[in-house]
Order: sequence, then structure tokens, then C-alpha cells
Amino acid sequence: MDEKDELARRFDAHRAHLRAVAYRMLGSLGDADDAVQEAWFKLNRTDVGAVENLGGWLTTVVGRVCLDMLRSRTARREESLDAADLPFRMPDPVVGLPGRVDPEQEALLADSVGIALMVVLESLAPAERLAFVLHDMFAVPFEEIAPLVEKSSAATRQLASRARRRVRGAAPAPDTDPVRVRRAVDAFLSAARDGDLEALVAVLDPEITARSDGGTRRPGALLRGARRVASQAIAFARFAQDGRAVLVNGGPGVLALDADGHPVSLMAFTVRGGLITALDILTDPDRLAGIRLDGA
Repeated sequence: MDEKDELARRFDAHRAHLRAVAYRMLGSLGDADDAVQEAWFKLNRTDVGAVENLGGWLTTVVGRVCLDMLRSRTARREESLDAADLPFRMPDPVVGLPGRVDPEQEALLADSVGIALMVVLESLAPAERLAFVLHDMFAVPFEEIAPLVEKSSAATRQLASRARRRVRGAAPAPDTDPVRVRRAVDAFLSAARDGDLEALVAVLDPEITARSDGGTRRPGALLRGARRVASQAIAFARFAQDGRAVLVNGGPGVLALDADGHPVSLMAFTVRGGLITALDILTDPDRLAGIRLDGA
């Protein structure tokens, strides 16, 4: 094995970890792959003979690439005349089937990063997101993160602390009891199909938030409150001929299909205390078309 092949082998040993870091930073599977590829290019241009911890070095490289990508996104949004009216964009979901272990998905979601948490991460400033993701999710010391955000270790610690408070406030830990979670989701689906408004309201948290992402061709929406969400769920249920239970970022979800078996929506549920507290819905036909499930 020549030197380049050995370098590629060592890089591939870290690829799944680097993709997990990039996904949490960017919320886009495609962008995450681009960031990992950029790290590979950087590795090839660098003499790493003196690098004692290649995994740690690559993690910070990916962090820097992702930070630059996030800052570029932020600048584009700020340049938009309608920046305040930009629609909600659901982070790319990682979709699987219950009871089936996909090693690639398992590596990507090693610490159960649900859609609700990913949505909150999207709201953080780029430097806050980097500090929180690298430190809280991957145990990178603040001393190694500080140069990336061009701040002191103490200031970087404050960035992560501020992000942590926002995450805890907006994305509290969901139920871990699978039976209770499944019962809530099944009750939601049954009530929606039957058009039973009161039964649907009963399984929703009074302060539930429902967010939808329809892509560029279908405007998204943000709804709050059990009755508003229940009414919309009943109206939408008429368009779905079938629904398949799936896992969305490791949590409960439903892939709704039309009469021809094509996806019309992907719903990700957050359940807490036996009630559905958040519902994130993807109706973007372009992104739905990319969802592939064995036997679907």
C-alpha cells in the first residue's frame, strides 16, 4: 500500500464521524458530504506527519469548513430583501424503517439527533452552533474550538452555554418510552383519518407547534395551538391514501403516500408526557422524491 492509499484508508476510518459532525452543523446531507470532501482535499494538501491525533485534526477542519458555509448562508439571507419572510426549512431528515438497523444511519445519528433538535440548531448563530456541536456533542475542548471562532476559550465557553440554554428551552428531551410514543402517534393518525377533531385535540399538547416545508414551489406554514393544528391535520388527511410508519432521525414519523404510492408528506413527531408537542412536516416534492425505503 503506497502513502496515498494509506492516507485514504486513515481518512475513511473517520469519515462517518466527520459526516455526523457536518450534518449537525449544516442540517443538509448534501452539504455535509461536501464539507467532508473538502476536509479530504485539505488533508491531501497538508503534511500531517506531525499530527498526533488525526481524528481531532479532521474534526476541527470540518468544523472550520462548516462554519464558513454557515456564515455564507447567513450573509445570503441578510442580503435578501425579504429575509424576514423566508419560509421555514426543515433540516434534511434521515429516514429509516422501524426494526431495521442501517449502519450508515446509525453512525449519522449516534446520539439521537431528532428533527426538533435540528430545527433549534438551525436558529443558532454560526459560532454558537459550532461551539455547541463540537463541545456538547463531540467533546472537543474549548481550547481547540476557540481559534476557529477567533475568540478566547472563555468567550467560546459562553457561546456554547448560550446555545445550550436555547436548545434546552426549545427542544426539551422527548419521551423515551416507545410504547407511549407509539400510542400517541397512532391516536393522532386514527383521529385525523376519522375526522375526529376532539380526539385529535386530546392527543396534542395545547401549545403544539407545527411547521411545514413545502420547498420553493409550495409555501410553508407555521401553526401554533392544538385546535389549529388538529383542523389542518384533518384537512390534509383527505389527500393521503396511505401512511407508513417510519423513523425520522430516530424518532417516530409517518410517510404519507398518494394512490400511486408516491410520497406526499413526511411527518416527524415529538412526543413529551404522552402528548405530541411538535410536528415537523416535509411536503417539498423534490426532497420527498429522494426518500428511498426498502419495500416502500
